[in-house]
This record gives sequence, structure tokens and C-alpha cells, in this order.
Amino acid sequence: MKAVVLHEYGGPSKLKYEDFDDPKPGPGEVLIRVSAASINPVDWKMRSGAAKDRFPVEFPGILGRDLSGVVRGVGEGVTTFTPGDKVFTFSKATYAELTIAKAEDLAHLPEGLDLIEAAALPLVVATGEQLITRAAKIQSGQTILITGANGAVGRSAVLTAKKAGATVIAGVRKSQKEAAKSIGADELIALDDADELARLGLVDAIADTVGGETAEKLLAKVKQGGIFASVVGPPANAKLHPTITIAPIMAVPDPARLVEIAQDVLAHRLVIPIDRMLPLSDAAEGHAAAEKGGLGKILLLA
Repeated sequence: MKAVVLHEYGGPSKLKYEDFDDPKPGPGEVLIRVSAASINPVDWKMRSGAAKDRFPVEFPGILGRDLSGVVRGVGEGVTTFTPGDKVFTFSKATYAELTIAKAEDLAHLPEGLDLIEAAALPLVVATGEQLITRAAKIQSGQTILITGANGAVGRSAVLTAKKAGATVIAGVRKSQKEAAKSIGADELIALDDADELARLGLVDAIADTVGGETAEKLLAKVKQGGIFASVVGPPANAKLHPTITIAPIMAVPDPARLVEIAQDVLAHRLVIPIDRMLPLSDAAEGHAAAEKGGLGKILLLA
């Protein structure tokens, strides 16, 4: 098969489109002909070596988490999928024509959902949903601030929090406030505006997708006994706020919830913007563009 292979850490040019051995499904696994993968921040952090402590790459290695595609074969014991089934999930080594996923992590593609565009969803919608339900543990009637709310993970978090009955404050850049009016939050706040931050009252929870100095400033806005949930790790000053529960999270596949949120996409209750689609061979170009930020999802077509 053809795949995008990484032989050493470095810039986008280190991604090489070349021949690689076909994977074979083991017990409980499914072989998938990849239709599309998408580029996520974890991909370029793994490529550069920035994430090597948490996600080391075994060279030569294939990056990629999201995938949509068609089942080619199944391993021993798999009864829920058959060749020809259209599927999507997040797994590993998806920058390739063929990949393997655990059957228990795999979801059938809902009717009406585009097979290619489905690749934009799995990791970001799972992360946003679990940031709210598993980390922030938001309850009906509570107020939550979601940072980076205009991003793909943030949009998913806003939807999940609203479905839970929470009052949602969407934290975005000042330049994004107009565009963010469509994401469904109850209130918008510019996180890069000191005056707006000063006027922000206490909240029950914060769901953070940006980290850094913004996260450090916002910790003081959580009520005593509240929760600061994060997909980017604890703020550097977390120890100065002992009454606040710090809840870092890393998403895990949840096929049932993935299908549920896909239905929200089909009903236009959630929009994950797609900026462009590139052939798999142009993965390096996709990485270079994605790292600059400010884009919708970039899909790689296998």
C-alpha cells in the first residue's frame, strides 16, 4: 500500500509518501480501506517531536488518528462488521491506504453522512463531548465557560453542554466574535480582551481547549469546588487554586456517542468546518497549512 511515512522527527517535509507493508487484522480487529483521514494538532506535534514524551513515534511510523472508509476484512471473532461496510472512528496510522481499527472502537457510517466529510469528525467531536461529560461533568442549570469555542473541539463542547441544560459562555478571540454567533452559545466573551475578562463573573466550570496564559487567568473565575477541565493539561498555576478540581482528559473512542453526534451534524445542529481536501501524497502541504492555525479541518484523501 501507499502511506505517509515518518522516518525522523522534524518539519512537514519529513513526511514521505511511499510504499509500506499492508497491515493484517488480528483477533477483534478490522481492516479498512481508508477513504479519508484528517489532520489534527496531535499529528503535527507527534511529527515534530513536541509530543514525544506522551506519544512517541516508532520509526518508520505512520501518523494519523481520524479515518473514514470501507471495511476490507475482519479478524477472528469480529461479527459486527463485514466487508463493504462504511465506517468511521479514530484510531492510529490512518495516513495510509489501509489501516487497522479495533472493532469495539468502530462505528457504522450513518445514512446520509458523506463518507469523505465524516473523517473530519471522530477525534474532535469525541474530545469535545468527553470534555463536558467526563471531565467537566456539567449538570443542568450550571454555567460553563468553554475556551476556543470557535474551534472544532470547542463547537462540539458547546453543543454537548447545551444538550445537558447548561448555560454556555463561549470564549473566543475578539476577531472571532461575529463568526462565533452561530455556534449556539448563550453568551460570547473575547478572551483576548482584558476588560471583558474583568467583567466575567464566577462560573461552575471551565472547559479549556487553549491552555497557556489564558488558562492561568481563567482559573480564578471558577467557583470554589468547581471544575477546570482541559484537553491541553493543567494550567501552570493550578496549585494556587486548591479548591478547584483540575480535570485533564484525553478522548477515547465511543462509537455510540460518535453516531449520536453525527446525527447532530446531519441535522445542522453542529457544523465542523472543512477548509480543504488534499490527496494523501500532499500530507506535508496539509501539515504546513494546519500548523499556521485559523483554518477548518484539512482532509487527506487516500
